[in-house]
Order: sequence, then structure tokens, then C-alpha cells
Amino acid sequence: MYRPDLSPVGDSLALSSLVAALPLLTLFVLLGGLRLKAHWAGLASLGVAVGVAVAAYDMPVGLALLAGTEGAAFGLFPIMWIVLAALWVYQLTVHSGRFEDLRRAFDLVSGDARVQALIIAFCFGALLEALAGFGAPVAITGVMLMAVGFTPVRAAVTVLVANTAPVAFGAIATPIITAGSLTKIPYEDIGAYVGRQTPLLALFVPLLLVALVDGVRGIRQTWPVAVVCGVAFAVAQFVSATYISVELTDIIASLVALAAVVLFLRVWRPEPMPEPDPDPGAGADDGPRAEREGVPWRRVLMAFLPYLVVIGVFSVAKLWDPAKEFLADTDVEVSWPGLDGEVLTAAGEPSSTTVYVFPWLSSPGSLLLLCGVLVAAVYRIRPWDACRELVRTVVTLRWALLTVASVLALAYVMNLSGQTITIGTWIAGAGAAFAFLSPVLGWLGTAVTGSDTSANALFATLQQTAAQKADLDPTLLVAANTSGGVVGKMISPQNLTIAATAVGMLGREAELFRKAIGWSVVLLLMLCVLVFLQSHALSGMLP
Repeated sequence: MYRPDLSPVGDSLALSSLVAALPLLTLFVLLGGLRLKAHWAGLASLGVAVGVAVAAYDMPVGLALLAGTEGAAFGLFPIMWIVLAALWVYQLTVHSGRFEDLRRAFDLVSGDARVQALIIAFCFGALLEALAGFGAPVAITGVMLMAVGFTPVRAAVTVLVANTAPVAFGAIATPIITAGSLTKIPYEDIGAYVGRQTPLLALFVPLLLVALVDGVRGIRQTWPVAVVCGVAFAVAQFVSATYISVELTDIIASLVALAAVVLFLRVWRPEPMPEPDPDPGAGADDGPRAEREGVPWRRVLMAFLPYLVVIGVFSVAKLWDPAKEFLADTDVEVSWPGLDGEVLTAAGEPSSTTVYVFPWLSSPGSLLLLCGVLVAAVYRIRPWDACRELVRTVVTLRWALLTVASVLALAYVMNLSGQTITIGTWIAGAGAAFAFLSPVLGWLGTAVTGSDTSANALFATLQQTAAQKADLDPTLLVAANTSGGVVGKMISPQNLTIAATAVGMLGREAELFRKAIGWSVVLLLMLCVLVFLQSHALSGMLP
């Protein structure tokens, strides 16, 4: 049986850590430096991970390859299965024409560009992040802001900054579920910890958005509605993550924030913005504003139907005990052939990672597929057309499927060979100070891979190991990795490219990066301080 050695290179933990970090360094250099496409960078880094496992850690070639296959399987199902089903539901709304009604309904709430940023980029963007994630909210809300009069630069930067607070619970909490699966910490516990971190960021993001749209004047004139939006989202995110459902957290928070803004605007209106600056380089909203045509309430209700169906289905599946128990009983545990029983942990115990859980019915992706079938039936979309949209979604995601599969394969090889625990043990030498640095890993991982899920796949086990060695709360640091990722997404090359493509700025990603990097670093420092305090003076605010 294979048992990892923590210091296989020169019997030195530091030197072994440097060698163990080669797959991650390869990924960062290929993506961030050479700007190689994510799927090729992932595959190349996977090759390096297998090479390190075999050459430095003496892991049998067969076991290293099998570890990669299990990781790839987990990356495809349930992780990308969730994304695929969520995007399919969205495509059904576009195919039916209901999405245009939804856009016009938002435009009717307020014609003020600063409020539009809150409604579309923050609230609706969070709802899209909850259902799909992986760049979909940036692309969709960027186009919507352009449709209501934003210039390309302003629209792109606004949606990039808005796509922060909801990322941790995005795609039906896929990043948190992934972290729980890899560390064996109940994902509900991780979600509850994250629910004590990202809501504090959500308090500030709406104020940043109105500042991006209209500077200091925007904050002075619209701070009441921005505060209402941020507080409503933060409170709903905390309550849902702690007491209701981790999977439904962003759906609930986005709808509560949207309702709070709409209701608040019935009793309060901001001072109107002056005429827009004619200079597009200034980032003003100088495009022609979309016509505000009336939308009957029935059509508005039908436009929101998919999201109401998702809430209903997930509420039954996650909150009604008989349904929850039935779905849990359908999970199939698969002892990975050739791997299970052949790998030990560094402590000499049988590894539980070699048992693959196949949640064919209980997976959020399967529940979203059911939602899509219901939506297609109500919208009277022909089965052939619905299937065609599903195939089109698969084709659209083909490179994302390969990317996530390769990154998860990389994570499994590093975890089972001992590379991750070597790095974690070495980093833990920082002691209590590691709590401050913990979010930086998640930030870096998401900035490079473009996915908080991938960042957790890379670093969740490392955070857990480092926490145990430094006598810190492992759940806190795994949550910090997830929360750190939310502020790294706005500067990831993939997200920048998606935003630039959506608003017609392809090739100008560097311009967007310069505008977003400052906000990303400021929010990261806030999070680092918060996690450090939670590990000591503010430990009482944790579950």
C-alpha cells in the first residue's frame, strides 16, 4: 500500500514543498504569464503533478493515473453537471423570449443608472451566479447594462466588481460543496463559516458600484438605496447559510435584496443624474437608453418563473426531511477500481478520498435538470428544441468541462500523493499568522483559474492541513479560502475576457484589469484582517 512521505526530497520539508508546488507554479505561469488557454494549462499542470508524484514521492504510476481519473470524474459529475444544467435553464428563458421581458421589467423599476447597477449587476447578477456562475453572470449582466445605456468600459467594470459577494455560494454552492467533498468537513459547516465572512463584503459592494457609475456624487446621492441593498443581501446571505440552506443562499439573498430595493424606491428616490458626459472615455452612460415599454405583470411573473421553480424544487429537496432522506439514499458509493484500499494517508490510515460518491439524483445538477423540464413544459417549448438547447450548452461548455476535469484531476493527484499535505505542513510553520494569509491562497487560485471551485480544489486540503499543524480551526481556513476566492474572480483572465467579449472590448482586458485590481486588493485586505480576528479576538462570531 502507498503511504505518502512528507519530506521525500533530501529529507527536507522546505525543499519537498518547493518540488510539490511545481504543478501549481506551472498552472500559474502558463495561465498568468504565458496566457495559455485554461484547458491546456490544466492538462500540462496535471502532467507535472503526475511526474512529481512518481519521481519525487515514489507513487506508483498506475495509482497516480487512477487518482487523476477519479478527480476528473468528480470534476465532471457533480461539479460541471451543476453548471451545465443551470446554463440550460437560462438558455430556455432566452429561447422562449422571456429573458427580454425580464430585462425590461428591471428597466421599469428605475431609470437611474446608479440604481440600474444595483438591480442588474448586483441583485440579478447574484441570482445568475447562484444558478450558473463560471462567468455567465458577467456576460449576461454586461449586455443588459449596455442595453440600458452604459458605455462598454463602465458596464464591464461594474459587472466585474458586482460579481464578488455571491461567488462563494455560486452554482448552487458548488465551491463550498467541492471543499467539503475534498476535506470531508460537512459543507453545511463550511457554508455557515463563509456566511460570517462574505456578507461583510456585501455591505460595501453596492457603495462601490454607485461610486464606479457616478463617483463621489453617486455615493452622496444614492447611499440610502445602496445601503438598503447591501444590508438586505448580507442579512439574507447570513441567515440562509446558517439556518436555511447553503445551496439556496445566493438565490434567497439576491431576491431579498432585489425586493428591498424595489420597495425602498417606492418611498424614496435619488436626485436625478445630470446629463451624461459626452466623452465615452470618461465612462459616462452616454449610450441611448432603452425604451421603457410597459410589461404586463403576467409576463413579468412568467419571466421570473424559472427562478421561482428552482427555489421551490430546492426548498422541497433540501428542507423537507422525507425528500432529503430519500434523495440521500439514492447516492451510490463507488470504491474507485484499483485505487481504493491501495492508498494510505500520511498518518497511515486508509484514505477515504478513494471512494467516489455518485449523487445521480440528489445532485443540484439533477434537480436543476428537473427544473428545466418543468420550465420547458410551462413555456411550451417543444422537447426537440429543449434538447437542442441542452446540446448547444454542452458544446458551449466543452472547454470548461475539460478545464475543470483537469484541475480536479490535478487536485486529486496532489492530495493522494502527499504533495498538498507537504506544502500545508511547511506553510503551517507561519503559525497563527497563517490565518491572515489564508484568504490570499483562495484569491490567488481564483485569479489564476477563474473559478472559486477550482481554487478550493487546489487549496482546500492544503488549508485544512496547515490549520491542523498550526492549531487553528480547519473549517475557518477552508472557508477563508472560499471567501478569498470571491474577490479574486474580478481580476481573473477568464472573467476579464468574458466581460470584454460581452461588451465589445475584446483585446482590452488589460484596461479592465487596471480598473479592477485596486478594488480586488482592498477587499482582500479587509478579508484577511477579518479572518485573522475571527481566529482570535472575534472567534465568538463563528458558529
